[in-house]
Amino acid sequence: MISQQPDPAASLAALQWLIDAGADEAVGEVPLDRTALPDPRRQTRASSLQTGAQAPKSATMTPKTASPAPRPRPTPGLASASETQADAQRLAQAANSVEEIRQALERFDGCPLKATATNLCLYDGNPQARIMIIGEAPGAQEDRQGKPFVGPAGQMLDRMLAAIGLDRSQVYITNLLYWRPPGNRNPTPAEIAACLPFLERQVELLAPKLLLLTGGMSAKTLLNKSEGILRLRGRWDDYRHPRMGETIPALPTLHPAYLLRQPAQKREAWRDLLAFAEAMEREGLAP
Repeated sequence: MISQQPDPAASLAALQWLIDAGADEAVGEVPLDRTALPDPRRQTRASSLQTGAQAPKSATMTPKTASPAPRPRPTPGLASASETQADAQRLAQAANSVEEIRQALERFDGCPLKATATNLCLYDGNPQARIMIIGEAPGAQEDRQGKPFVGPAGQMLDRMLAAIGLDRSQVYITNLLYWRPPGNRNPTPAEIAACLPFLERQVELLAPKLLLLTGGMSAKTLLNKSEGILRLRGRWDDYRHPRMGETIPALPTLHPAYLLRQPAQKREAWRDLLAFAEAMEREGLAP
């Protein structure tokens, strides 16, 4: 029988399909063959351990002295969550510049995403800009390069900014989270809460005149809303910082990655950009 060699092009296509589906991380050091039949010797040993090691029911049992009742354990996660929040607030408030926020995040171990990510993704653009763009979380290419919005979604964002006369030298770009969730999954509320103090400190230090919130996650978190992005987009709202007296006008819009998947929605995003350009004109931020 003639063995057929695997097609390299087909293998690469299958691998790319897995990456696009989010399966781009190994979870074990040794591959597992899930098509192999179970080892009968292992089953026999497991069966003997279950049946042969049981004591006979007629055996005389020696009475034992009653041990004191165990102390009730605290509810898991509550104390650690409060400690994480306190640690994040302490580190964030001690930072007096964007670079000090980066150093604080490098010391911070309260977000579990840090253990699975490759790089910290804090910001890109100009820390002196008065326009702040806040996305959701880093993707695969952002994780490799250590900057937000550098993959296909970042290229789309560049085109969106260019459409209203902006580039990265005129804006400050960051995310709600600073480490990539495995497989680009949605982050948990605990992960968002752990990163939020560092975002609030950035807003406090930069004091932007306008916020552009890309994606439902950042819009709902910062504006304290429950609606989805399709309802929130295009509607100006006020971002209320916990330590700043004045509110900041914020406009939610569709995430560039969503526009790549749904090109028909670019018309709505263009309307949002025109509204944002008008606000830039009013604030004296037009290029």
